[in-house]
Amino acid sequence: MTNGNSLDPWYDSYAQRTAGLSASEVRALFAVASRPEVVSLAGGMPFVSALPRELVTGSLDRVMAEDAAMALQYGGGQGLRSLREHIVNVMSLEGIRASAEDVVVTTGSQHALDLVTRLFIDPGDVVLAESPSYVGAIGVFRSYQAETVHVATDELGLVPEALRETIARLRAAGKRMKFLYTIPNFHNPAGVTMSRERRIEVLDICRSNNILVLEDNPYGLLWFDEPAPQAIRSIDDEGVVYLGSFSKTLAPGFRVGWALAPHAIREKLVLANESAVLAPNSFGQYVVNAYLDAADWKGQVDTFRGIYAERRDAMLSALGEFLPDLSWTVPNGGFFIWLTLPDSLDSKGMLPRAVKELVAYTPGTAFFADGRGAGNIRLSFCYPTPEQIRVGVKRLASVVNDELELVETFGSASRSSASVSTSSVSSPQPNMP
Repeated sequence: MTNGNSLDPWYDSYAQRTAGLSASEVRALFAVASRPEVVSLAGGMPFVSALPRELVTGSLDRVMAEDAAMALQYGGGQGLRSLREHIVNVMSLEGIRASAEDVVVTTGSQHALDLVTRLFIDPGDVVLAESPSYVGAIGVFRSYQAETVHVATDELGLVPEALRETIARLRAAGKRMKFLYTIPNFHNPAGVTMSRERRIEVLDICRSNNILVLEDNPYGLLWFDEPAPQAIRSIDDEGVVYLGSFSKTLAPGFRVGWALAPHAIREKLVLANESAVLAPNSFGQYVVNAYLDAADWKGQVDTFRGIYAERRDAMLSALGEFLPDLSWTVPNGGFFIWLTLPDSLDSKGMLPRAVKELVAYTPGTAFFADGRGAGNIRLSFCYPTPEQIRVGVKRLASVVNDELELVETFGSASRSSASVSTSSVSSPQPNMP
């Protein structure tokens, strides 16, 4: 062939949007983090070992005994009706009143995120997102040739005044803003929770500017000290698309998530779902449905809460012991803590040294579309044991201190860190409501 390059003869034939496809820094860590000698504080993998095997096998047995013919067959593009009814009950725990008719089952909430972006984004459109934001969302937006613009965040979540200013600036520049993407509860990666007052104000700002709110809430039921404020979708059922998932409260391997959308958007989501996958995973839906029918799933969520709270406390304690001069967020749920480094350190550049010292983390640069985040680290406490967490943080402290010694000895250009407002702590304290 005359086109392409020596590595890929089809290079010149790809669609322009493939330029937005890039390897996730989180995914790239998995191979290293899976080595048994490495303490991984990187990936947000649920601790599925806490899910009793009999709960899953019992659901599987019931499906095969009672619904095998349907579970092994193609299904509808909107998803299993009885499962959608269960999903409505799950969402009611966060104040959402909805109809099963407006729920669309997807192959995990990541798939729902992709479908919504596909429906709304033309090349060059703007997506507003928190600063920092979920790496998987940034990848989706980039793949559809959207421009992701970050909005400042502090310990109470998205800053409304910063949202107003950003919208005004973008509008003056002639930009088209399609939606605001937010993770209001136990944010990934920042760990913060948006206050009730801010939820109302952010929603009002978006309403007045005709901007859809895309509320992503995989962690909402995994609170520790007190529940998060009720969902943004509980305030408005027309201006919000809500994304949910069973990946964190059951298991990610089933790949069952959902979108709750206003009626017109729901119709298009079903069509987009059918276009993408024909039908979501029938077998996974039937198993999750059987689990919700028969198991004490609320009790199991309580079990997960206790496990993750213990691990959160272990990480906060270790940070206070080994890195007392740094600052970090204090999550009241979810999986993550956002650590701020001294100005002279670079989290991405420091990672190879950390891996050599047998600890892995996710550099903050993964969570920004504009190259920021070198001054931050996302630490995940959901998967390692409390003992492993302490060992991992101790190793990380050794790396940080060695890097600081190098800077003191040889000098380094200081850079400003991109972070949410944090405070250094040595004992767990809940976020303000």
